[in-house]
Amino acid sequence: MGEPGKTDGAWAPVSFGRRPSVESAPVGATLRVGLVSLGCPKNLVDSEVMLGRLQARGHALVPNAQDADVIVVNTCAFIDRAKQESIDTILEMAREKETGRARRLVVTGCLAQRYDQELRQEIPEIDATLGTGQVEDILRAVEGEATSVTPEETPTWVYDHVAPRVLTTQDHTAYLKISEGCDYTCSFCIIPKLRGRHRSRESEDILAEARALAARGVRELVLIAQDSTRYGLDLGQRDGLADLLRGLGRIDGVKWIRVMYAYPATMSDRILGAIAEVDQVVKYVDMPLQHASDAVLARMKRPTGRGNLRGMVERVRERVPGVAFRTSFIVGFPGETDAEFEELLGFVREAEFDHLGVFTFSDEEGTTSFDLPGRVAPGVKERRRRRLLAEQKTISARRNRRRVGQRVEVLVEGTHEDSDLLLRGRLATQAPDIDGGVIINDGTAPAGSFVTCEVTEAHPYDVVARMV
Repeated sequence: MGEPGKTDGAWAPVSFGRRPSVESAPVGATLRVGLVSLGCPKNLVDSEVMLGRLQARGHALVPNAQDADVIVVNTCAFIDRAKQESIDTILEMAREKETGRARRLVVTGCLAQRYDQELRQEIPEIDATLGTGQVEDILRAVEGEATSVTPEETPTWVYDHVAPRVLTTQDHTAYLKISEGCDYTCSFCIIPKLRGRHRSRESEDILAEARALAARGVRELVLIAQDSTRYGLDLGQRDGLADLLRGLGRIDGVKWIRVMYAYPATMSDRILGAIAEVDQVVKYVDMPLQHASDAVLARMKRPTGRGNLRGMVERVRERVPGVAFRTSFIVGFPGETDAEFEELLGFVREAEFDHLGVFTFSDEEGTTSFDLPGRVAPGVKERRRRRLLAEQKTISARRNRRRVGQRVEVLVEGTHEDSDLLLRGRLATQAPDIDGGVIINDGTAPAGSFVTCEVTEAHPYDVVARMV
């Protein structure tokens, strides 16, 4: 995703490639299976459940495509660049059928949900496809019983705590999906069509999985959903996330609980109170706001305007002292004028977010924004993206400088990729993969340890610290 603390946004148009068909060899009862997982952590959890089912069946999981009898690609189709990455990966894995030992290629996830027939027509090396609601059919697809499970028009599946799961994250961190799907109708978003209506897992089911993860040594739980603050509404629970956080806070062994993907319209005072009051819940709010111009927000069909968003930011900071606020915005939405972009830029200057991601608008068929007039030129979108990221870089550097000299708790994640003499870690205010981190240049500790450090240097995305 580029530098920590930002999101790449120059998305290429999608295209389907074609490769010669290869006859599949018969597969046996025990297979070597490799899986490539693309996209967001929500997709990663689906991949982990698929791996769990394969492993429970007795199949061997291998990390390299060259060693696999069967290759599974779990795809993303959220925006153009994600679709192109998925297509490129499928084609790369198709070539393994020509040159390697692989004899079967299975494509799952959002791209298969959205373009099932097109994929099988244009890439004949694909032997089976599964939509987002067919995760439990992975065995049939891998073993050759199913060539295609036609995706449900509205997926209804959601996993539970009894589903076997192979964690692919570091041992001390795990994602915990609390709900699936989305009920909102934002004009730019295809997720409801890919993932279905919002549906929550029962709280006891989530708590059971959390206890099992803690027993496996997981110290940080990252709660994910398409709309985490809407959790429980479909079960008749108002502010269900607040009660869930308090329940998770009573589980022994869990040190950090992080909430991702909050929605402005459903972020209540009770939820903020739970974030503030439960010690294990890190003081971190991830809330994509998308824009700050009332006119653009109206075209996006967002339920909140600029004034309400500014008030929301202030309310979060007032009710959760010391909170880190992460958000994301879309630039280049149809009809976005220079003046409307300047409104967004001014909003970012005023709000001084801790972390910020920027996407350029991706024109998705099947969304209401697809037919909107006033397309913004690609070059203009990219310039606006860079300006917004440059502004945030200045803000992030300034906020990080305030940490110099402070003593902070750091989760050690292992050796730094740049040098064996350095360690890398994260603060409670830094989410895995998307935010900056801590570079530890003095001291040693194993991955998964929580240590006290003193911040000695500040950079736009990372800070440097020494153990004390």
